[in-house]
Amino acid sequence: MSITIEEVRKIAFLARLRLTAEEEERYAGQLSAILQYAARLQEVDTSLIPPTATVLPLKAPLREDIARPSTPRDLILSNAPATEEGMFRVLPVLDSEP
Repeated sequence: MSITIEEVRKIAFLARLRLTAEEEERYAGQLSAILQYAARLQEVDTSLIPPTATVLPLKAPLREDIARPSTPRDLILSNAPATEEGMFRVLPVLDSEP
Protein backbone atom coordinates (compact mmCIF):
# COMPACT_ATOMS: atom_id res chain seq x y z
CA MET A 1 0.00 0.00 0.00
CA SER A 2 1.29 3.40 -0.90
CA ILE A 3 0.62 6.68 0.91
CA THR A 4 -0.06 9.70 -1.28
CA ILE A 5 1.21 13.22 -0.68
CA GLU A 6 -2.39 14.31 0.00
CA GLU A 7 -2.69 11.69 2.75
CA VAL A 8 0.59 12.88 4.26
CA ARG A 9 -0.72 16.45 4.19
CA LYS A 10 -3.94 15.38 5.91
CA ILE A 11 -2.00 13.48 8.61
CA ALA A 12 0.30 16.48 9.08
CA PHE A 13 -2.72 18.78 9.38
CA LEU A 14 -4.31 16.53 12.02
CA ALA A 15 -1.00 16.39 13.90
CA ARG A 16 -0.61 20.17 13.58
CA LEU A 17 2.69 19.81 11.72
CA ARG A 18 4.09 22.09 9.05
CA LEU A 19 6.01 20.05 6.52
CA THR A 20 8.12 21.16 3.62
CA ALA A 21 7.63 19.54 0.20
CA GLU A 22 10.80 17.54 0.80
CA GLU A 23 9.51 16.28 4.16
CA GLU A 24 6.15 15.34 2.61
CA GLU A 25 7.95 13.20 0.02
CA ARG A 26 10.19 11.60 2.64
CA TYR A 27 7.29 10.82 5.00
CA ALA A 28 5.19 9.43 2.15
CA GLY A 29 7.98 6.94 1.43
CA GLN A 30 8.55 6.08 5.08
CA LEU A 31 4.86 5.61 5.86
CA SER A 32 4.40 3.50 2.73
CA ALA A 33 7.29 1.27 3.82
CA ILE A 34 5.73 0.83 7.26
CA LEU A 35 2.37 -0.14 5.76
CA GLN A 36 4.04 -2.59 3.35
CA TYR A 37 5.81 -4.24 6.28
CA ALA A 38 2.53 -4.47 8.21
CA ALA A 39 0.92 -6.07 5.15
CA ARG A 40 3.71 -8.67 5.08
CA LEU A 41 3.02 -9.46 8.73
CA GLN A 42 -0.65 -10.08 7.87
CA GLU A 43 0.48 -12.93 5.59
CA VAL A 44 1.98 -14.90 8.50
CA ASP A 45 -0.15 -17.91 9.48
CA THR A 46 -0.98 -17.54 13.17
CA SER A 47 -3.95 -19.91 13.24
CA LEU A 48 -2.16 -22.39 15.53
CA ILE A 49 -1.01 -19.76 18.01
CA PRO A 50 -3.40 -19.09 20.89
CA PRO A 51 -4.23 -15.46 21.70
CA THR A 52 -1.96 -14.08 24.41
CA ALA A 53 -1.73 -10.86 26.36
CA THR A 54 2.04 -11.03 26.69
CA VAL A 55 4.92 -13.14 25.45
CA LEU A 56 6.73 -12.83 28.76
CA PRO A 57 6.18 -15.25 31.63
CA LEU A 58 3.70 -14.04 34.20
CA LYS A 59 5.60 -13.08 37.31
CA ALA A 60 4.46 -10.53 39.84
CA PRO A 61 7.45 -8.37 40.81
CA LEU A 62 6.25 -8.04 44.38
CA ARG A 63 8.30 -8.50 47.49
CA GLU A 64 7.33 -10.83 50.29
CA ASP A 65 4.78 -9.33 52.65
CA ILE A 66 6.84 -9.42 55.83
CA ALA A 67 6.04 -7.35 58.89
CA ARG A 68 8.94 -5.16 59.94
CA PRO A 69 9.31 -2.19 62.24
CA SER A 70 8.43 1.19 60.83
CA THR A 71 10.41 4.40 61.15
CA PRO A 72 9.98 5.91 64.64
CA ARG A 73 7.34 8.65 64.76
CA ASP A 74 9.69 11.12 66.47
CA LEU A 75 12.19 10.78 63.63
CA ILE A 76 9.48 11.35 60.99
CA LEU A 77 8.05 14.36 62.82
CA SER A 78 11.47 15.89 63.47
CA ASN A 79 11.48 17.50 59.99
CA ALA A 80 7.91 18.81 60.17
CA PRO A 81 7.49 22.59 60.46
CA ALA A 82 4.76 22.10 63.08
CA THR A 83 3.44 19.14 65.08
CA GLU A 84 0.67 18.65 67.59
CA GLU A 85 -0.01 15.58 69.76
CA GLY A 86 2.27 13.36 67.66
CA MET A 87 0.81 14.43 64.31
CA PHE A 88 1.64 16.86 61.55
CA ARG A 89 0.01 20.24 62.09
CA VAL A 90 -1.13 21.92 58.90
CA LEU A 91 -2.98 25.09 58.14
CA PRO A 92 -6.70 24.70 57.40
CA VAL A 93 -7.42 24.30 53.71
CA LEU A 94 -11.18 24.79 53.89
CA ASP A 95 -13.05 27.68 55.46
CA SER A 96 -15.07 26.74 58.51
CA GLU A 97 -18.01 28.77 57.22
CA PRO A 98 -20.26 27.24 54.55
